[in-house]
Amino acid sequence: MNFEIKYKDARGRLGVLKTPHGNIKTPALMPVIHPGKQTIDVKEYGAEIVITNAYLIYKNEDLRGIAETKGVHKLINFDGPIMTDSGSFQLSTYGDVQVTNKQIIEFQEKIGTDIGTSLDIPTPPSVKRRRAEKELEITLQRAEESLEVRKDLMLNSVVQGSTYPDLRSKCADILGKMDFQLHPIGAVVPLMESYRYRELVEVVMASVTHLPDSRPRHLMGAGHPMIFALAVAMGCDLFDSAAYILYAEAERLLMPNGTLKLENLHEMPCSCEVCTNYTPDELRQMEKSERVELLARHNLMISFAEIRQIRQAIIDGSLWELVEQRCRAHPFLLEALRSLKNYQEDFDKYDPPYKKSAFFYSGPESLNRPEVFRHLKRMHRISPAKTVLLLPRSSKPYSEHLNDISQGFYHIGGKSNGVMPKFEEMQITVVDVPFGIIPLELDQVYPLAQNESPEHFDEDSIVSVNEILHDYVKSFDEIIISEEVVETFRLKKTFTMGELFQFPEPLKIMVNDHKRIKMIADYQFGAGAGEDLFNKEMNIVKSRKTGKIRHVYDEEELIATLRASDGVFVLAREGARRLHKFLPYPKNRVVVNEDAEPFAREGKSIFAKFVINCDIDIHAKDEVLIVNEQDQLLAFGKSILNGKEIHDFKTGQAVKTRKGGF
Repeated sequence: MNFEIKYKDARGRLGVLKTPHGNIKTPALMPVIHPGKQTIDVKEYGAEIVITNAYLIYKNEDLRGIAETKGVHKLINFDGPIMTDSGSFQLSTYGDVQVTNKQIIEFQEKIGTDIGTSLDIPTPPSVKRRRAEKELEITLQRAEESLEVRKDLMLNSVVQGSTYPDLRSKCADILGKMDFQLHPIGAVVPLMESYRYRELVEVVMASVTHLPDSRPRHLMGAGHPMIFALAVAMGCDLFDSAAYILYAEAERLLMPNGTLKLENLHEMPCSCEVCTNYTPDELRQMEKSERVELLARHNLMISFAEIRQIRQAIIDGSLWELVEQRCRAHPFLLEALRSLKNYQEDFDKYDPPYKKSAFFYSGPESLNRPEVFRHLKRMHRISPAKTVLLLPRSSKPYSEHLNDISQGFYHIGGKSNGVMPKFEEMQITVVDVPFGIIPLELDQVYPLAQNESPEHFDEDSIVSVNEILHDYVKSFDEIIISEEVVETFRLKKTFTMGELFQFPEPLKIMVNDHKRIKMIADYQFGAGAGEDLFNKEMNIVKSRKTGKIRHVYDEEELIATLRASDGVFVLAREGARRLHKFLPYPKNRVVVNEDAEPFAREGKSIFAKFVINCDIDIHAKDEVLIVNEQDQLLAFGKSILNGKEIHDFKTGQAVKTRKGGF
């Protein structure tokens, strides 16, 4: 098996999974095909992979005969990759199956399935812990047995553990050390059927955070499109859906924001071929079999459209916005989204820091996104000045629109006496939602300039900014706060204000270019990086069109380019050399073996299988240094994966090399 990540957002991955019968783009939806009742060609609607039940085939003599002689692909008339279930669903429904784990593994291999599944014990939610532990042990024993039985079959092994997060994590840890290719997260259908989405989040996160990043995760039974975006954001790659036909039989239409009953419809809800060619009355008057097939087609089209939208959102970097939209479709989904706040540190590691899409604030839940968490963490890399001047929001970038400031100010600490501190002794910071504090030198860095929030702040955002400011100003001896900031964020409850005063002259806000480039470097690479990269007066070249900094030279030697799209530095060769000298090993480094060393020097991209070590804190899209075991600088480039993923993957690109030749 070969799984490679192409794009990332949140914990979501747009990837390629290679199988004996073709490649699959992930996230992917696998329609469930009943081996004896197939009526719809799901490939017409976008299915690249399907799932069918090996146990049903095994138990039916006619189906079994065809599958054993012609193969499962001929049996269900699908020439792409096929995953088969082992009978665990029947085990959970009826309490017993008439097949052993060894028999069903051998049978799946015999009929030519691409991805087989061991016969796990699907422990339902909320059972007593003793039962969950006992059944988990059986699941793990059968997983180990399945590896002994299989020859070339790609194997699923299901993460179980009921609603006990520690058992899910234990199971994932143990399975992750075994030679499986994929990992379903099982026994979650009862949670979804009863809208227990917050518990679903706990189960999924307890599993994916302990599974190898290099293996796709399959959320079993998650067939409703309203859950796809949230599940993908948590790191799920595959979904199986019998919902398209089951809901059709119940005369219900799936939509990304819920379910509609045909009996209640006066208008059809979308522009698919079913909704444009038939009215609700026409569908209601049909024979049931014809009506069910048409509704199933609608459900398939809606489901695959949602998967495509999710893939595009990952590429654009707007998956979080889509998740927030979808989770507002149901109160319990919204509760689940809010519970992701408990996993901010984990999401920070996986969420790329720079994206194509702007950050859109859509409500209090946006305050919990990794962009906000990451910004506040990186602010600790910035050395505080003696005095901070806190100003209200303006148009972005702030430094271009804060010209003559003549409003009233409050003063805390120090001795101002109405005398303006020198600019070089003062940190000018804008106070805004959702990031709270934005030093003017950073106001062009993603996402501090590339975000939008409502003009009028909600209560949660006011409280959040108040808390952020309370921590931020502790680093300064003297605080000068605009009256507007004080009133907007109710700071009189937080600080003891001095008297309101005005400066004799309107404040002319300016940003020193050399201070700007050093602070951006500190923010991007770590405290002190700016001083080492730009250790004397630099030659700063600006864009004639925009007036923004484009290149930084030391005399005629290019050090770095400030990327226009996100305001961060792209290193030149001399910049990489200086950063390598400044940062201690293994910070910002990807270490390659001897085989890859000559290719790195030539500027070739680095593949994960050649990496022997790396900084675990690397994010996807970070500027990284490529070195050998002796820490000799070979090249530099942009990371495709984060540090944890680079350690785990053995396939695909890890770093897109920019320059070699050291």
